Amino acid sequence: MLSRRDILQASAAAAVLLGGGVRMGAAAATQKITQAELLRFQPLGQVTLLHFTDIHAQIVPLHFREPSVNIGVGEALGLPPHLVGQHLLKQYGIKAGTPEAHALAYPDFVQLAKDYGKLGGMAHLATLVKAIRAERPNNTLLLDGGDTWQGSYTSLATKGADMVKVMEALGVDAMTAHWEFTYGAERVKELAEGMKIPFLCGNVKDNSFGDAVFDAIKMFERGGIKIAVIGQAFPYTPIANPRYMIPEWSFGIEEEKVQEHVETARAQGADLVVLLSHNGFDVDRKLAARVKGIDVILTGHTHDAIPAPVKVGNTLLIAPGSHGKFLARLDLQVKDKRITDYRFRLIPVFSDVITPDPTMAKLVDDIRAPHKAVLDKVHGRADSLLYRRGNFNGTFDDLICQAMLAERDAEIALSPGFRWGATLLPGQDITGDILYSQTAITYPNVYRNQMTGEFIKTVLEDVADNLFNPDPYYQQGGDMVRVGGMAYTIDVAKPIGQRISNMTLLRTGQPIDPAKSYTVAGWASINEGTEGPPIYDLVGKYLATQKTVKIEENRSVKVVGADQRGIAG
Repeated sequence: MLSRRDILQASAAAAVLLGGGVRMGAAAATQKITQAELLRFQPLGQVTLLHFTDIHAQIVPLHFREPSVNIGVGEALGLPPHLVGQHLLKQYGIKAGTPEAHALAYPDFVQLAKDYGKLGGMAHLATLVKAIRAERPNNTLLLDGGDTWQGSYTSLATKGADMVKVMEALGVDAMTAHWEFTYGAERVKELAEGMKIPFLCGNVKDNSFGDAVFDAIKMFERGGIKIAVIGQAFPYTPIANPRYMIPEWSFGIEEEKVQEHVETARAQGADLVVLLSHNGFDVDRKLAARVKGIDVILTGHTHDAIPAPVKVGNTLLIAPGSHGKFLARLDLQVKDKRITDYRFRLIPVFSDVITPDPTMAKLVDDIRAPHKAVLDKVHGRADSLLYRRGNFNGTFDDLICQAMLAERDAEIALSPGFRWGATLLPGQDITGDILYSQTAITYPNVYRNQMTGEFIKTVLEDVADNLFNPDPYYQQGGDMVRVGGMAYTIDVAKPIGQRISNMTLLRTGQPIDPAKSYTVAGWASINEGTEGPPIYDLVGKYLATQKTVKIEENRSVKVVGADQRGIAG
């Protein structure tokens, strides 16, 4: 729960950044937001933790629209991160139309994106990291929460090697993982063993004997404080992603094992225990209440950007968003093995006003140069806002579904509820760079199968429970499967098997018959041997015929039983 102190701290940080919160045009915005303002911070204590997560291999600046639907259930009802738009801004005292409002929330996205430009980029992130390290040379620890090696064409082409180079150049002190595992066990071990960065995944074990596959704990000393960093990989990796890619490894929340790691760290003299986690925010909120002795959880996976720590008991939860949009800074004063004071800033990486670090900028250019023809190829043009993020269909997802319906001659399309991928403004080109930011995975084949109406409902019910089960330990942290060619109603408050109703085939306007078979196209199947064209090729072919695409907001999914603070008003 947020304390009044947390909210006041977030509001104060916003006031520093926003300079009064006046809406500005592009020229004024670049004058008002400065690199110095972004870095302004009153240092505190002995330790500075810098944290980012879920970059998804995005190494150049981008637009990324935050969700307009992020529904909380159970004990998370109405709590961060399940606040969107004005509800989120009101919670933290942030004025609409300001730079921070644009970075954190979806309202007026297109206009504010034009006003304030793109965010992220590794050369710009490097500038911030180096500046903070120069200020706090013996106090700073930089931690990467995972989902780093996947999500771009260059990461796909190099099987993650490009991102290892970038993270080593950035000076990351430790990382954990999730999508990294989709390169397969051999590749993950090859990269993890060959790089300078500790690869901490304390909840991954060998199926045969239960032995740990990777290290769980790395000890650091900063400012005279002994810090234990415990790594926690995404616990549902073999369920959410293909099991055949990591057949000999098992994962899990492993609550008792986490407690054991904490006790081991304390026995080794740790003054501060940090869990570097890819569990997802609601899972970590529950874990914090059940595992004793964790001082800080740096959480990831669910892509939540929260401008103040959330405190559970004596544990601080930090959520720094995704795609390199933010760098979280947490300064800690530690005495007698506990945090006695802290100061926090979620720094938006406004790339237009940050001088790119020349060394990192050259590395990024060198990585992208051999792939320039693919990255710069124009496949089509957006005539409307194309985005992905949200509990239900996004407009880029709808574009993908339209492509599958057309190119695979299907009645229904199913697209996974991924949370990664760049946003395109109206009038922008759909380049290969953008297309792969939405589709770059190692199991991209687009299938065409027959499914009964009953089976389609089962699929939707299963995914809905992964998202809306009131117990966070049964949530897998993605968004709802996207649908094309059909409509349905979902009651998020109902139990599993009872959430989905009113399934309708849009082509005919008729109810979907449980006993009837329908032609369904989809991609990212976790089944080995799935056949069909890669999704990026299929969408590229579709765009070549369409030239310009205009995608209206999807009205085919009706949501009931949901807390309105998590839905756009």
